[in-house]
Amino acid sequence: MPTTVAMPALSPTMTEGTLARWLVKEGDSVAAGDVIAEVETDKAAMELEAADGGLVGRLLVAEGTEGVPVNQPIAVLLGDGEDAAALDGFRPEAAGLGPEAAPETPAPPPAAAASAAAPRRGGPEGAAERIFASPLARRMAERAGLDLAALRGTGPRGRIVRADVEAALSEGSPQVAPTAADEAPSPVAAPPAGAGEIVPHTTMRKTIARRLSESKRTVPHFYLTVDCGIDRLLATRRKFAERGGAGRGISVNDFVIRAAALALREIPDANASWSDDGIVRYGSVDVSVAVATDGGLIAPVVRNADRKGLGEISAEMKDLAARARSGGLRPEEYRGGTFSISNLGMFGVREFSAIVNPPQAAILAVGAGEPRPVVRDGALDVATVMTCTLSCDHRVVDGAVGARLLAAFKGFVEYPSTMLL
Repeated sequence: MPTTVAMPALSPTMTEGTLARWLVKEGDSVAAGDVIAEVETDKAAMELEAADGGLVGRLLVAEGTEGVPVNQPIAVLLGDGEDAAALDGFRPEAAGLGPEAAPETPAPPPAAAASAAAPRRGGPEGAAERIFASPLARRMAERAGLDLAALRGTGPRGRIVRADVEAALSEGSPQVAPTAADEAPSPVAAPPAGAGEIVPHTTMRKTIARRLSESKRTVPHFYLTVDCGIDRLLATRRKFAERGGAGRGISVNDFVIRAAALALREIPDANASWSDDGIVRYGSVDVSVAVATDGGLIAPVVRNADRKGLGEISAEMKDLAARARSGGLRPEEYRGGTFSISNLGMFGVREFSAIVNPPQAAILAVGAGEPRPVVRDGALDVATVMTCTLSCDHRVVDGAVGARLLAAFKGFVEYPSTMLL
């Protein structure tokens, strides 16, 4: 009996994904564990493996399709001895997905699905010729005012794909003639034609926008700022580097992660989150560290950071950051953090305030360490100072709790030998 491959939930917040690319075609034989597609989730681009072996009977979703809901059927596999005839009358719920996952009508093959809502080329006496284009290409062309009928597709079966639209934009292809509706004043200011390009949203970028907008609307933020002297920390770091070995690559950010983790262990009331039933206090200190990627921010998690030394944290962060930028993180490596750190010091940013990432209740924004005038024992001096701002969810972290957390963090940063105990 045929089996259905559905869009999987590859992260805890994923409700839909983009089927970026098929790595198989209809008629191919696959074994369990074979990679059959690339899926872009709200966090990263990931490989989709076949759970069962069989013959690819039908691809239900065209590559490049965005917004495919989790559990929607995307392909059908044929079992041993089955051929295309087995697909006659087959419905996805027969594969155990349940009626709620099945479409009301049989899904069309990829080329037809990609062009179902595509515009048509006009022909003699009003006849229409269908324009085959991917959903992404259609959206890009619509936003840029391009006439798809004037483009030549380079995709499968002559389908117009993203690269074709980009090439047309660079060459200045004909645009659609404006209608009265197009010429009407728009309530939203739009850039003038030719002023730039439209960069389509990735699934990750859309998820970041949705979650952080929700956070600012629903989470009562407040902010606490502290200046930390880091001359001792920098001296300790230099000594580690001089000794070589694992200490050579320890960064200021690794000290920050360690200090925050120890402060959270000391002030457990801040290592918590809000729920309607009560405040959830976590039993482990798992620090999410923001990493910038081409698609947006992703925060891999250093598990049990309060129990790890600086060398272990440093090695783990290098590995996590490298795989975050290449899209190679596994879901368990970026979900479930209890506290976040966002460090922009390497960009020369003096100080900033970050947005709380629910369900976490706090995030620490770290600025650059720089020489500043300070007063010591009544005399003016110069010290290297790093400004850190704690953003808190006031439903969970009261002002006093946040202040105690920052005081503990400052103590570890300014006296780094206490991190080694």
